[in-house]
Amino acid sequence: MHPSFPFLPGSYAFVHLQIESAAEEPRVLCIVQDTTNAKTVNERLTLNLPASTTVNKLYEDVAHKAGYVNGTFCLAWANTGDMAPLDQASEMSLVLSGFEAGKRNFMQLTDKEGEQPQVASVNSSGLDDSSQDRFIGPLPRDGTVGCSSDYSSPSYSYSSILNKSDTGYVGLVNQAMTCYLNSLLQTLFMTPEFRNALYNWEFEESEEDPVNSIPYQLQRLFVLLQTSKKRAIETTDVTRSFGWDSSEAWQQHDVQELCRVMFDALEQKWKQTEQADLINQLYQGKLKDYVRCLECGYESWRIDTYLDIPLVIRPFGASQAFGSVEEALQAFIQPETLDGPNQYFCERCKKKCDARKGLRFLHFPYLLTLQLKRFDFDYTTMHRIKLNDRMTFPEELDMSPFIDVEDEKSPQTESCTDSGAENEGSCHSDQMSNDFSTDDAVDEGICLDNTSSSERALKPKSSLTFELFSVMVHSGSAAGGHYYACIKSFSDSQWYSFNDQHVSKVSQLYITISILSNLLILCPNSSTNAYMLMYRLKDPSRNAKFLDVEDFPEHIKRLMQREKESEEQEKRQREIERNTCKIKLFCMHPVKMMMVENKLEVHKDKTLREATEMAYKLMDLDGVVPLDCCRLVKYDEFHEYLERSYEGEEDMPMGLLLGGVKSSYMFDLLLEIRRPDQVFQPYKPGEVMVKVHVVDLKSESIAAPVSVRAYLNQTITEFKQLIAQATGLCAETMRVILERCYNDLRLLYVPNKTLKAEGFFRSNKVFVESSDSADHQAVFTDSVLWKLLDRHGNTIRLFVSLPEQSPGSLANRTSCPKASADSEDSFDGAKGSRKSVEAILEESTEKLKNLSLQQQQQQHQQQSSSTSDSQKSSEHSDFELIESPAQEPDAASQPSQTENCTRAASDTENQFPSEERSDSDVNNDRSTSSVDSDILSSSHSSDTLCNADSGTLPLANGLDSHSITSSRRSKAHEGKKETWDTAEEDSGTDSEYDENGKSKADAQYLYFKTEPYSHEDGSGEGQKCLLVHLDKRITLAAFKQNLEPFVGVPSTQFKVFRVYANNQEFESVRLNETLSSFSDDNKITIRLGRALKKGEYRVKVYQLLVNDPEPCKFLLDTVFAKGMTVRQSKEELLPQLKDQCKLDLSTDRFRLRKKTWKNPGTVFLDYHVYEEDINISSNWEVFLEVLEEPERMKSMSQLAVLTRRWCPAQMKLEAFREVVLESSSVEELKEKLSELSGIPLENLEFAKGRGTFPCDISLLEIHQDLDWNPKVSTLNVWPLYICDDGAVIFYRDCTEELMELSEEERNELMKKESSRLLKTGHRVSYSPRKEKALKIYLDGGPTKDPGQD
Repeated sequence: MHPSFPFLPGSYAFVHLQIESAAEEPRVLCIVQDTTNAKTVNERLTLNLPASTTVNKLYEDVAHKAGYVNGTFCLAWANTGDMAPLDQASEMSLVLSGFEAGKRNFMQLTDKEGEQPQVASVNSSGLDDSSQDRFIGPLPRDGTVGCSSDYSSPSYSYSSILNKSDTGYVGLVNQAMTCYLNSLLQTLFMTPEFRNALYNWEFEESEEDPVNSIPYQLQRLFVLLQTSKKRAIETTDVTRSFGWDSSEAWQQHDVQELCRVMFDALEQKWKQTEQADLINQLYQGKLKDYVRCLECGYESWRIDTYLDIPLVIRPFGASQAFGSVEEALQAFIQPETLDGPNQYFCERCKKKCDARKGLRFLHFPYLLTLQLKRFDFDYTTMHRIKLNDRMTFPEELDMSPFIDVEDEKSPQTESCTDSGAENEGSCHSDQMSNDFSTDDAVDEGICLDNTSSSERALKPKSSLTFELFSVMVHSGSAAGGHYYACIKSFSDSQWYSFNDQHVSKVSQLYITISILSNLLILCPNSSTNAYMLMYRLKDPSRNAKFLDVEDFPEHIKRLMQREKESEEQEKRQREIERNTCKIKLFCMHPVKMMMVENKLEVHKDKTLREATEMAYKLMDLDGVVPLDCCRLVKYDEFHEYLERSYEGEEDMPMGLLLGGVKSSYMFDLLLEIRRPDQVFQPYKPGEVMVKVHVVDLKSESIAAPVSVRAYLNQTITEFKQLIAQATGLCAETMRVILERCYNDLRLLYVPNKTLKAEGFFRSNKVFVESSDSADHQAVFTDSVLWKLLDRHGNTIRLFVSLPEQSPGSLANRTSCPKASADSEDSFDGAKGSRKSVEAILEESTEKLKNLSLQQQQQQHQQQSSSTSDSQKSSEHSDFELIESPAQEPDAASQPSQTENCTRAASDTENQFPSEERSDSDVNNDRSTSSVDSDILSSSHSSDTLCNADSGTLPLANGLDSHSITSSRRSKAHEGKKETWDTAEEDSGTDSEYDENGKSKADAQYLYFKTEPYSHEDGSGEGQKCLLVHLDKRITLAAFKQNLEPFVGVPSTQFKVFRVYANNQEFESVRLNETLSSFSDDNKITIRLGRALKKGEYRVKVYQLLVNDPEPCKFLLDTVFAKGMTVRQSKEELLPQLKDQCKLDLSTDRFRLRKKTWKNPGTVFLDYHVYEEDINISSNWEVFLEVLEEPERMKSMSQLAVLTRRWCPAQMKLEAFREVVLESSSVEELKEKLSELSGIPLENLEFAKGRGTFPCDISLLEIHQDLDWNPKVSTLNVWPLYICDDGAVIFYRDCTEELMELSEEERNELMKKESSRLLKTGHRVSYSPRKEKALKIYLDGGPTKDPGQD
């Protein structure tokens, strides 16, 4: 047996001191981002260097790692404003150059003078995949810098950082958490016998899909590992052949478990081939499991096979671990004595006798696998743990002491040796010979031929010497960690570290000290240690060598050629990617009339002319506009700014125009379009873009913008002259107003002031007006121009859907709320249509008692004689007299019949967004809908203009009034969220408003204008719609008042619902709030029904059925009022329950209680008052529970819990029964449960249910998974925390034993429980971290249960 440390202690001490002195120098961790390539921009180069390293040496190391020629790139600091590169010729150390020792220093690798870095040749760099991390060697312990287990520095480590060309080996990419797989695959690849046998197997494509063939994908992987020029290759094809999807990459498994499962899968795939018994030949051994009577010597036994030997690190209950593998092997075969109550029944003695039970090794495999069982379970903490105890193992392991070890025999014991077949009885030599002669005649284990057992026993002990060649190391804890492998090559006897994509040479000294002693000498508290060992039998007659490429079988040569061609193609494609400029491209599409975004990918050597043609085709403009009417310009999409054009540079390469190939650009490109009769305007760098809107005070219209380019150093006078040239207006009488942001209008009146001083930026918006009106003399904020622009900035466009068969008459739809005398005649003539509307109102508003409707009905009866003529005119068109600005351009100059001037509050400082309430009649789904940020997304953008009075005006650059401004506005709206009122706010009007929502203070007139609208897609056929232009400062009350003529009923008889992107609707009820939270093109639905008054809340009522499969059943919608008692609300509910739900109850036969999702909560007592004792809110939900007996809850100090008995002997749960407690005492709860069930108090155990009501749990799990009998005296402390009504309590009789189920009964019950719990939406298991079983699917993938997600 070879010692674990084959060197003198003195030499170790010298090495250790050398390490300590080396570690004294500070270390600098440099993290470099390669920004020159889109492929590598998200990856990092990591270098851990001594602080004395110079800057020019840093450049050399980065070039070496990145695979670039030194001197063709620059290094600059990241995350700082200083982008000046480091001086490459500097001899200053890193610390003196600004690097911080012991911390992470972030750098950027950039191009040099606009040129891409030159890629070094493969032979010199060995790098072919720059997208991977380059941190080579075992992982740093605990993520610290410069610790003794950090092996990345070539000067102070045991591991030399070598490129692939130096080591000759290729790494494997970690998909996410597949390090355990990579370690095993590299070990199998470095096993000559396994690799050669895999190469000799030939895949028949006609028999199986290559994608699903595990041996074929392993064969491909091994060929790539042996012949690829890459640093690392992917394992996705192998895992896909396992039947794994991408989620499996995020599951970490045990490497020993993977080994067994993979070997089993290979055996299944290799059936009826020459490799059918390969796994057994290489990895399978045999042992005997025996029991020997200590009185007569009779022995019963059976033969077992094994693929690996699990060795215990620390015996159960022991505090001391085994010190070496040899000790653990000795303990593995150490027999135990069966005596006392554990006596063995001897068939020969016909009685129970003392006996010895143990294991004997019969055969050792050619490749011996030892698993060090480091993962254990701590029964004190009830958690899995990892044992980091030191266990040494030798490089050469002599297994001869462990084969056929005989026990210390008693005088009555027969002499027994090996047996070779599974049997029971006494051992006889003839039987043993027969057993071996019937072996499966394979060259297995250490047996090299078919010899007898006696001949095998005579083999010299040297034939049982194994040499270590692979150590699979685990770093981390039982909860997770990282695997890598240290493997010795049989070609050169050199050790290598295979750490995912990094392969590095490891010195013999490192192996001796660190691996063989489990890293515990260098790192006393390390969690990095050996987990799985692989040894190979030292037998020159059988030890194989790796096949060279020249000796490959023909099918492997063909495979190698295909993979080589594929790799070359991939390399060419990657080279194209490295030279491709990828930049955002925008275009105002002339047909779609919207800003279209795409990505332009163009080779850096392509000219601007060729790139324009590519963009032309990319935007689908062929046949729409001629190619010569398009050009590419530099564009800033964020500021909507045209930076520059490229006149005369059509033949310039795109790489030069864009500043090189970069991962991202600080600008975009715009494909600009002109009309054939126009000429492109040149855009020069340094200019600013100004969108000029011409204002006409007479028609009160604002024209579409005209684009003008100016310089920041121009004066206002010069700027007016520029505008006069573009618009034809007079510069002397011109007023210029700059809109910097929402409601920030600035009159530019100082002639000599520059645009920069006035606050101009890249993109600007101005309004100009030039006339001789007296408005010029007025103060700007009091002028007509300011009022027009103020209205313009606050006007939004809303789509309003009216109720079907709306009763509004023709006159109602074309007059102001204060109807003139002329409108009364038409009003009278339209009353013939009122009857049908009143019938609809009766049905849809739940019998609203409204006096105004009764008065209308009486009017209808008195004037029914004049219905027929007016009905015809009404049916002709409900919108007959509504003017459309789009159809009549001059409509703005005439007073519109649909333009209402509404009085609203001028004091808008304390305004809040309108409240939103859901309505179950709107959403057919009767379950409660949760409102998230996406549902409530809206806009508060200031730039919300929709000028319906002016059409779009095409510009030379292809942008109109809804071009850049509209696209920016819509994008600004996307990420913003609307604030809506809380449940505690009043839903009625505030004190400063009267009953109609009008301000009691000074008022102003706000803009309100309507026009007819129809759905373009025909979806709203039969439903009347309005397009409303209004001032968003209008209150909800005024908005509803303006809609009265179109709806046909008073504002108190209809409700306003806001429609969101997913078509979910929420009611707006706060009459005193403005529509400032609304934005352009928001949709509103009007529904008939009584609107909520001040202090009222809409409430959803659900019935609680505790013992039903679906315990939560929707009943109805109702209204509760502030100050109402619970008893009053119950009395109002009675007729509704009887009419709508057929529930005939009395107030004493049901209760109301709090509802939180599906959980029942506080029981509301009759004398409780809403808003005083019970917090009530919008969209409130409440449970109604029918009582079988008089109400027992009389006081808030009582506690009502729902209890359910668990009967383990019958494997069933009884129905829920309510228990009312006077206090939170556990003793009282037990007494009540004992009284209820008859279980003796001392035998009663209880546990709190988990999850949402009804706290479903599998009958197979409830007995052991719940926290039974918690050690507490009150219910309101941890771990119970029962402080409110509605908690679920399970209880049982602890003396009642669990029913014993057969395997069939258990499987049947498991199926029923899984089906039941899936239907109810509850999980079968409540384990906080459920591990996924490791499986390899031979049929290409798992068949998913349709009931599962």
